[in-house]
Parts: sequence; C-alpha cells; structure tokens
Amino acid sequence: MMARPAGSAGGLDQKVLQYEAFINDVLRRDLRAVLEQRDRLYEKMSHYLQLKNAIQSLEEAGPQRLKADVDLGCSFFVQARVDNPSRILVLVGFGFFVEMSHQEALRFIDKKTNQLTLFTEQLNKDAAKIKAHIRMVLEGLRELQGLEELPDVCRKSAAAAQL
Repeated sequence: MMARPAGSAGGLDQKVLQYEAFINDVLRRDLRAVLEQRDRLYEKMSHYLQLKNAIQSLEEAGPQRLKADVDLGCSFFVQARVDNPSRILVLVGFGFFVEMSHQEALRFIDKKTNQLTLFTEQLNKDAAKIKAHIRMVLEGLRELQGLEELPDVCRKSAAAAQL
C-alpha cells in the first residue's frame, strides 16, 4: 500500500462520504423504488389470476344464478344476486371497465398478464443493474480506503444485509 501525503487524508474522507451518500441517497432509493414498482405489478398479476380462476369456476358451474358478497368499501359487505353471470365487467385500466364474455375476459387476462410479466422482467433487470452499481461503488470505496477484499462468504452476508 502506498503512503498518502498528510493533507490528502481529509480529501479522501470527504470523497468516501460523498460516495457513501451517493449509495444511500441515490442508488438504494432507486433500488427500493424499482422493487416497489415490481411488487405492485406482481399484485396486479395476482388479481388478474384470481379473476381468471373465478371465471373458470363460473364456466364450470354453468348458466345459473350467482350469489356473492360484495364489498361496498370499509369492509361493509352486502349480498348480491346475479341473474345472468355470462357477461362480466373487467377493469382494463385507468378506472375503465369493459363488459366482456367469459372467453373475451380470459383472452384479455392472458394478454394482460403476459404484458405485466414483461414489465416485471424489465424491472428485475433494472434492479440487477442498480445492485451492480452499488457493488461497483462499494468496491471503489474499498480500494480508496485501502481495505482488503472480503472473502466470498462475508461478501454474500454483507450483500444480504445491504437490502
């Protein structure tokens, strides 16, 4: 390791603080935002898959009356009776509902879940890039401070603790 001039210690400490601030204020915030967005998409996919299962159950039951509990909000439920469940309203986005047959709804759900899957895959790639940037900056900090490289076992546990 090279000896540093006496005046460079303060400048080095300042650089280390700037890099640490960049990691904490920018990269980790961006990673958290990407992961939250991905989780919201997973939640949407879950709702569409639940709807798909409900439609398939309706098709198996055949054209008969349907009774259901409907949430009016604030966990206030009322019983509802549907005389003709052959057509349903599906949320297509931006607060718009479209009346569809079961088959139309199933096709729409398949397309929508495929689209959401593509979005989540992209978000996973973005999260991996941000994690790589964090790792790269941490390696730069390690080199700036003249620290030895961590063994793989310690590195994996430290990486898990970062998130």
